[in-house]
Amino acid sequence: MSATGIRLHAPAPGWSLDADVVVVGSGVAGLTAALRCAAAGLRTVVVTKARLDDGSTRWAQGGIAAAIGEGDTPAQHLDDTLVAGAGLCDEEAVRTLVTEGPDAVRRLIETGAHFDTGPGGAIELTREGGHHRRRIAHAGGDATGAEISRALVEAVRARGIPTVENALVLDLLTDADGRTAGVSLHVMGEGQHDGVGAVHAPAVVLATGGMGQVFSATTNPSVSTGDGVALALRAGAEVSDLEFVQFHPTVLFLGADAEGQQPLVSEAVRGEGAHLVDADGVRFMVGQHELAELAPRDIVAKGITRRMQERGTEHMYLDARHFGATMWENRFPTILAACRAHGIDPVTEPIPVAPAAHYASGGVRTDPHGRTTVPGLYACGEVACTGVHGANRLASNSLLEGLVYAERIAADIAARHA
Repeated sequence: MSATGIRLHAPAPGWSLDADVVVVGSGVAGLTAALRCAAAGLRTVVVTKARLDDGSTRWAQGGIAAAIGEGDTPAQHLDDTLVAGAGLCDEEAVRTLVTEGPDAVRRLIETGAHFDTGPGGAIELTREGGHHRRRIAHAGGDATGAEISRALVEAVRARGIPTVENALVLDLLTDADGRTAGVSLHVMGEGQHDGVGAVHAPAVVLATGGMGQVFSATTNPSVSTGDGVALALRAGAEVSDLEFVQFHPTVLFLGADAEGQQPLVSEAVRGEGAHLVDADGVRFMVGQHELAELAPRDIVAKGITRRMQERGTEHMYLDARHFGATMWENRFPTILAACRAHGIDPVTEPIPVAPAAHYASGGVRTDPHGRTTVPGLYACGEVACTGVHGANRLASNSLLEGLVYAERIAADIAARHA
């Protein structure tokens, strides 16, 4: 223990910053928490493992789910989420998500995010697996995450919130009473913040994303290595539902030996009418579930795996040739470019797909305000287990969860700081 009464679980820092709150991570959850904390007058520092725009958020293709369409209601969104979660969701956590979600999306738009709109100016909505209504807002066709990341990063920079990039967080710092006192970290850069250092703060928000790189094939970027869960465990925080790792059904198949991040083929492609077929062109999901290709992700992933085993093949196909070139170019330009970069043209041929690790539904256990079991330590986004997702996340609920619970965390920290 140092002379200041702070326990150091890493080498003594060579430099330090003081703040009211330190946010670890720069996806939708982390940056939203940082912006809301700063707006409440809290001295806020953002620490991120790579660059400010390098989290999982910018890879999100499909969109963000919220009951903002005509005839849709939070109650219907609630029902779809509970069904997808296979009976293991925390219903009150889901109710919070779907009830507060629409206004959270509107505040995101006020922050600067631009979603695709129709001729009348209303936000265009699409469907994805497990949803019985069109309630997915998207941007740039299939580049929703990139647009949200752009807007939040610009807002953070415009507000002048201090950031420390290329920083690996080593451990949580705690005081003599076991309360959060900041984080120790190692910055892999140059200049003022280089080498081992610390950010001292009575509140720490973990928003470090997932752990997809634990698996050989994943949709997650290289920074998703489970750092946040590891830090929380070392600090004595409780975790929950770590076994519920969601596999996305339709990931571009690059070969049996392909490792690391694989290109995602958004569920929105199926939402717009693409079909899953085997090598003979048979739609094998028909009859397996009332929603066929738009069944919840775990059901579709199992259906694909089962058919692969039956046929002795390494992948199935997603057929969207009937979209035509114009729709592919306008609605799914990112996916079209990724497929063509690997020698596949979805306009003229089916896309080879197979399931790959995609999302950690479990994580650091939190209460309705994002508090963990360690005083002063909060968690939101994919690193957290709020109880919203249960055994299987409903498509496009992740960005919404990041927004809603990040705002709740900021409100709680501000109230405690007052």
